[in-house]
This record gives sequence, structure tokens and C-alpha cells, in this order.
Amino acid sequence: MELWEMTAVALGERIRKREVSCREAVESCLDRMGTVEDDIHAFVWRDGEETLRQADRIDREIREGRYDSVLAGVPVAIKDNICTYGIPTTCCSRILEGFVPPYQAEAVKLLEKGGSVIIGKTNMDEFAMGSTTETSCFGPTKNPWNTERVPGGSSGGSCAAVASGEVPLALGSDTGGSIRQPAAWCGVTGIKPTYGAVSRYGLIAYGSSLDQIGPIGRDVADCAALLDLLAVHDPKDSTSAVSRPFAWNLKDRRGVKGIKIGIPEGYMGTGTEPAVRAAIMDTAEKLKGLGAEVEVFSLGLEEYVIPAYYVIASAEASSNLERFDGVKYGFRAEKEEGQDLHEMYKKSRSQGFGKEVKRRILLGTFVLSSGYYDAYYLKALKVRALVKQAFDRAFGRYDLLLAPAAPTTAGILGESLKDPMKMYLGDVDTVAVNLAGLPALSMPWSTDENGLPVGIQLIGNLFREDLVFRTAFACEEARGEWKESWRKEGGICHGKTV
Repeated sequence: MELWEMTAVALGERIRKREVSCREAVESCLDRMGTVEDDIHAFVWRDGEETLRQADRIDREIREGRYDSVLAGVPVAIKDNICTYGIPTTCCSRILEGFVPPYQAEAVKLLEKGGSVIIGKTNMDEFAMGSTTETSCFGPTKNPWNTERVPGGSSGGSCAAVASGEVPLALGSDTGGSIRQPAAWCGVTGIKPTYGAVSRYGLIAYGSSLDQIGPIGRDVADCAALLDLLAVHDPKDSTSAVSRPFAWNLKDRRGVKGIKIGIPEGYMGTGTEPAVRAAIMDTAEKLKGLGAEVEVFSLGLEEYVIPAYYVIASAEASSNLERFDGVKYGFRAEKEEGQDLHEMYKKSRSQGFGKEVKRRILLGTFVLSSGYYDAYYLKALKVRALVKQAFDRAFGRYDLLLAPAAPTTAGILGESLKDPMKMYLGDVDTVAVNLAGLPALSMPWSTDENGLPVGIQLIGNLFREDLVFRTAFACEEARGEWKESWRKEGGICHGKTV
């Protein structure tokens, strides 16, 4: 097995035992990038020479016994909305063209503290606004399983990089499903942690009350190991809610006997494809066979979560993106004769932001405006409270919820941008979790008739990542070995063929 084919935990163990070096692991990933990156376009920044210098330093420090993390020496990719000191961070938007952060995001600091190697920045939907990684100013990322398909979004670059074998681990961010949906479409595992479990310091905000950084890996153990590294209290983040020591046991393999699991019937509605529905029911049967109690129930309010989410997220985006004005950093429109400051603002923002970002800024500004605040924004906040109450009732009856990670499998490149409303409705299985601040994990289960991955989603109560991982481990065992994209005949990652 090549080093780039290994899981992060397995690779870290070999590095720790000094069977291979960090440099060898990085070289293997860089070679893999050379084979597939032109076809996938998962990365927007990489510097092989600098990464190898990092690897050499980490090899020396591993020999000195500096690190105790299981991920020491393991390459990790970073989504382009997470600030990296001295490395461009643009949110894949022209408005942040040339911006190089003068500070490091806390999540990246923790990776470095654990001895991981930052191998590059990954493509994403502009300012995380999109579900396909097609709104990036750098162009779209393609799905490693089929390059005519999208990888999902907005963390599509991170998920595609892991799925194609370019890197074993990546950081993404999840505002309304931006880790879980692309993880499902790319056949990898990703978790959106409880809101406040991972510091948001250095994450460029889209929706501040919804955004959460989370891990993306090849399997459950990879994600658990990375979350264990990241879940640390950060006084720089006012929403940070975790302090050491905490009660999570992310390596719990006791199985699911006696665990009560509910399937919200509203998540299996009309728009859910047969292959997705079949995957959920097959998972339910497997869990029953392992001793879990599984039943379908009515969560309620599913029809309200999309409008509530987009009102709240757009309102917060309108406020957060106000700072990008062409003055302090990033793109500035060329000055014209007689142009005043306000004209410069308008031109810079008009030219710097893409269509989808402008659409959401306009919607957010509208719902916050005088005369509409009560009718839309305040009402959306009330719906959000009701959604949280519905989940509270559900977790009064069940330990965990099982649902699709997305109602469909990966769509065709270019199709979703023709109908933004259809793209928004595709988030129906993920946004409620962000509204309620809950942890949820997406993992691959099967493939559809086109050979595309189908993902399932496990939703836990607040700070019950331990139970989510415990159940996910059992699901992995019941599912059996997952056939990655590069092992699939005819897939982009099968050799060098497209």
C-alpha cells in the first residue's frame, strides 16, 4: 500500500514508530497531487518546497520526542476560509485577492502544536456560500468519483482532496451542512461538532451563530483523532464552550446494544432519492441487528428549516461581509476620475463579490431592514427556537438520530447554478443541525445506480460526540470495507485516467 492510501491514524502510527518519515509521507501526497490535481482542482494554494521544509523540521522534533499526538507528521489540508499565517487566505473570493493573514487560526495552531504538516489550502464556494464548490473565483472542484459531477460544498475542495488520496485529513467548515453534504457526495467521513466545541478564532465568518470548523477524513477514527486535537477551550473565542478535561471518549468501541435511535420521517420526504432512502433503511436494519432500538418518528418543522436558515444565515452574512470594502485589505476597484469614497466602495464590492454572495447579501440586508425585521428575521429566530425545542423533545426519547446526509447523490457540474432555489432546498437534511447547534457526522454507506457515494448522517445531542463516534464505529463495522474512489474502475483516481 502506498503511503497516500493510508488512513491518517495508520500513517501517524508508522511515523511515530519511525517506520517512515514525515518527509516520505509528504512526498507521497505531493506525488499523488501531481497525478490527479489537474483533474480534480481541490487546492487553491500549495507550496511543495515549503511543505517539505516543514516535514524535515517535524521529523527532527519527532526524534526529540516533542509530540505525543497520534497525528504527528500527518499532512493536513486547510479550507481557504481558515486563516493561515503567511499563507494566502481568500475565501475563494476576488474581494480578498492577495490577502495574507498576519495571524494563525486557533485550529491551525493546534494542528501545528500536534505536529501535523499543513500541505495546502483547499477550494470552496465563495465565502462558503454554495453547495457545489462552483461559486469559487478559482473555478470549480470536481468529484473524484466522476469528474462530470460536483463534489458538494462549500467544503468541496477539502472533501475531494481526501477522497482522491491527495491528503489523508482536512479541515472544513460547516454553516448549514458544508462538511456533511460534500463528505457524503465524495465518499469520505466528516463531522460538524457541537457549536462551540472547536474555536472559531481565525475562521472568516459567514453566519457567526452557525459556523463551525470540523474534521474530514477517510474513516471515523481519523475524524475522532483530529477532533480530539481541536476540541480545546479558547479564550479568544467568546463562543468556545469546551474545557479540558472533558468527558468525551472518542475511541469508544462498545457498540450500540441498548441505544435508542430515531429516524425523523420528514427527512425521508418526496425529494429523497430511492438509493438514499434504501441506505438509511439498510443502516437501520444493521443497527437493529447489533442490538440498537430503531424507530421512525415525527420530528416536525422540517418544512420551516430552509426558510429560517436562509433568512438567519443571509442576515448574518450581510453584517459580516460589510467589512470587505476595498479599503483595508484585498481587492480594490481601479480609481476613476472624480470618484468619491462611496463610489469606490460600490465598485469594489460589485466587482469583488460573485453572484451568489451578492444574492445573499441583498437578501440579508432586506430582512434586516426597517419594516421587514419583524416580519422575516425575528420570525426566523422564533422558528429557530422551535427547532431546538423539537430536537430537545426528540433527545428525550432517543439517544441518537439517523438521517440522510443529503436527499440526492452528487449533481452534474453546472446544473445547480441554473436554479439557486433548488440548490437551497438541497440543504433540507443538514441545516436544522446548525440551527440547533448539534453535532452530526456524515459517513459513506453505499453507492447509487451511477456508482456515486450515498452518505448517512448520525445526529447527537449537545456535546455527545462520544455517542456519535461510538455509533459510527459500529456502522463502519456493519457496513464493511469502503471502496474508495481510487479503487473504483473508471474513476478519476484509478491510475491517471479520467
